[in-house]
Amino acid sequence: MKTFFISLVLLATIPLSVLAGEKDKDNQLIMNLQLRPRAEYRNGSINPRMGSDDAAAFINNHSRLSLGYTTDGMSMGFSIQNAGVWGQDPQVSRNPNLGIHEAWAQLNSQNGFFVKIGRQTLVYDDERLLGALDWNTAGRSHDVLKTGFETKSHKLHLALAYNQNAEHINGDSYYNSTGQPYKTMQTLWYQYNGFSQVFKPSFLFMNLGLENGNPITRVSELAYMQTFGTYISSSNSNGFGINLSAYLQTGTTRSNETISAWMISAKGSFAINKKFTFAVGSDWLSGEETTNNNTSYNAFNPLYGTHHKFYGAMDYFYASSFAGNLNPGLWDNYLGISYKPAKNLSVSATYHYFAITADIADSNNSLYNKGLGSEIDLQLDWVLRKDVRLACGYSSFFGTGTMDRMKGGDHTSWQDWGWISINFNPELLKLKF
Repeated sequence: MKTFFISLVLLATIPLSVLAGEKDKDNQLIMNLQLRPRAEYRNGSINPRMGSDDAAAFINNHSRLSLGYTTDGMSMGFSIQNAGVWGQDPQVSRNPNLGIHEAWAQLNSQNGFFVKIGRQTLVYDDERLLGALDWNTAGRSHDVLKTGFETKSHKLHLALAYNQNAEHINGDSYYNSTGQPYKTMQTLWYQYNGFSQVFKPSFLFMNLGLENGNPITRVSELAYMQTFGTYISSSNSNGFGINLSAYLQTGTTRSNETISAWMISAKGSFAINKKFTFAVGSDWLSGEETTNNNTSYNAFNPLYGTHHKFYGAMDYFYASSFAGNLNPGLWDNYLGISYKPAKNLSVSATYHYFAITADIADSNNSLYNKGLGSEIDLQLDWVLRKDVRLACGYSSFFGTGTMDRMKGGDHTSWQDWGWISINFNPELLKLKF
């Protein structure tokens, strides 16, 4: 514990010595307001439905007011938000319904060093492992100290977190299920930009401390999980693009099992012209077998990424849990096409075929077929003006008997989901003084 806090202080103060003595120049204050209502029709979204289940319909709402302040050598950000469903609050209410989404301050030096501390979003690479989760009504943010440096060719970030659920008098446990999902976190991220502006390989290492102690005596025992790997993105002037990522996970689970898990993804895209773009890709995430009798745990955890972006718009996988404490992994093969008939209008269609990657046995010890089924996702995006965007989508899933075991529901019942959203995001104020 003492070593952790000493490291925290040293990492924070190294850049601060470089920042001392800078003079203020131009000051800037920016205020943004976002209002995003979204109407949804769920007839099998998140979890597949049984044939007797009625469809659900609602309108959720995301409202956020953001302030940003910058001066020479320093910047600050603050945003409050309300996230909920139309009708959940009474017309007359004294209950607070606002929360702080971000509240941070950052110091910068002229040679690229920075320190950023407070509640903030962590967005890296394609948001596979760390993302803002903007699709969710509330979004995602972390309480961290982030430091590092950035130049034209190099970006190096170190993020550190230490969480508690209260100001303890004694004891050191963290058992708040409504708080952050980890007690400690150390993430190191590096990106090299020296090759070109369209080829930027990056590397990530994350160590998570997960609570595994006694919630009554508040004696803390941490299980540590490590995730490390690389992300590579490249494109050229001929319309070709490629995205590759590969990550390994080691360490131990909360139940003291040795972790040995991995994932790999590949995506290629090709723009035929300014209107049509095709994409094809495959994501493989290892899973935990029910026939596995050793002490290793093989299910990859995609952590705190924006899962809605990758594993199908109906959010069956990793945005929601598998049934019966299963974690059978996922193999997602997909093919997509997007069409942009006008500068402010685009439509897209994506086909997914999903399968599990681990061997899962039934009660008779017979293995399930690994195919889960197919999903079709359609979406339209229309920029009405620079600060107003309309979007809508429709998805349908065609499952198998294996899908019933892995996620529940009845694959013979029709599963679909539709939504429409309008996003108002004007810049209310921009002052320089």
